[in-house]
Amino acid sequence: MKSAEDRLAALGTKIPDILLPRKHIDLSTWAIIACDQFTQDRDFWDNLGRTIGSKPSLLPMIFPEVYLEDPDKNERILKIRQAMQEAIQSDYFDEPIHGLMYIERSTPYHFKRRGLVLALDLERYDWQSEKRPLIRATEGTVKERLPPRIEIRRGAPLESPHIIVLIDDPSRRLVEGFGECIKNRQPRYSTTLLANAGTIEGWTFESEDDFTYLADNLERLVREAIERDGRSSPGEEPFLYAVGDGNHSLATAKAVWEEYKSIHGNDRDIMNHPARYALVEIENIYDKGIDFEPIHRIIFGTTLHEIEDLLQKKLSAQIEPISNIEDLMEELKKSKQGTIQYGLVSSSGLRLLQISGTAVATVPLQPVLDSFLEENKGRVSIDYIHGDRETAELALVEKNRVALLLPPVGKEDLFRTVGKSGPLPRKSFSMGEGIEKRFYLECRRLFV
Repeated sequence: MKSAEDRLAALGTKIPDILLPRKHIDLSTWAIIACDQFTQDRDFWDNLGRTIGSKPSLLPMIFPEVYLEDPDKNERILKIRQAMQEAIQSDYFDEPIHGLMYIERSTPYHFKRRGLVLALDLERYDWQSEKRPLIRATEGTVKERLPPRIEIRRGAPLESPHIIVLIDDPSRRLVEGFGECIKNRQPRYSTTLLANAGTIEGWTFESEDDFTYLADNLERLVREAIERDGRSSPGEEPFLYAVGDGNHSLATAKAVWEEYKSIHGNDRDIMNHPARYALVEIENIYDKGIDFEPIHRIIFGTTLHEIEDLLQKKLSAQIEPISNIEDLMEELKKSKQGTIQYGLVSSSGLRLLQISGTAVATVPLQPVLDSFLEENKGRVSIDYIHGDRETAELALVEKNRVALLLPPVGKEDLFRTVGKSGPLPRKSFSMGEGIEKRFYLECRRLFV
């Protein structure tokens, strides 16, 4: 009879050895929000550094993307490696926990969001759109964005996840089932989070019965996935896991693993190397604490007139002036059958755009923007921003920048849509507001 961990291995899932800080370490400054947030707000990250000071923290062990274009990138990566080694050699960590972490997170927008920290097998994942593995990307991956991330992960002694992977569990029995077991149990950790981001608590599950419960429910979800999507074609696996947040981070982990395999392919135990796996948090797409939010675009080096003209020519957009931000945001929330709406915000004015279509808003838009950026390389650039008001304010403060606000995104058909048509265009949605993103907290040894 197979053990629970053997059954989990067949499902691309591994029970990790999780490192948690010792109880004397202040988790409120240890835990740090995902590195791909607040990418236009240096003050946020600079102030974070001043707040934390010399306290034990994951901040020196991550590379906030706001600094990616700075000239000291190589020195920063070296310091990240050194900070990881110092953390390992110090008394920061307790003994590893061979088990799962059940997580409950509160945010300024939701009372509770549940998750389960475990490891996924990168052999069962591929981000390429033509592939149909067990673990799939939900959004397009930009290969050009991977090299700096690969440099950071390649040879890193530790990993800490900000990746959130979704399961399609309408009966709410897997993650929520672990939540039913924590009554009258003290959490392993509990802390408030920096930047008024809410709180987080975590409980350990380390028994064979816990692992069996996980295997039973993942096998159930595989059966349900086959019923949902029909019989798989040759080479296609059931669609069990969908990457919700951190598409590029998981693609980076895959690239580093494939690179390591190519170099050390003759090693007898290579398939047992920790780099084969990535630590992630699993969440149920039906959790009431998960909202899908649009990820907006800001185009730098352009004007409102130029973007209006572009979208009229390429998408036959109908354009209407809007007097204030509140009215524009209200209009974007209105669903109109057969129509996709966008908002334009600049210091020169506000516009509501409408085009014909029923697809996710990024499907017609992103190819147009990509072509425009390529044709005007060196003059214009783009960034992707979370939060309606944050994006609008960034566009209003200076000339020669235009924000594209996208409408709300539904989450109910994500598995069916991605399973049928492949990944959506990159940055199609965000799981909640920027401040709700996963915080780095748990760690795992990666390259010894």
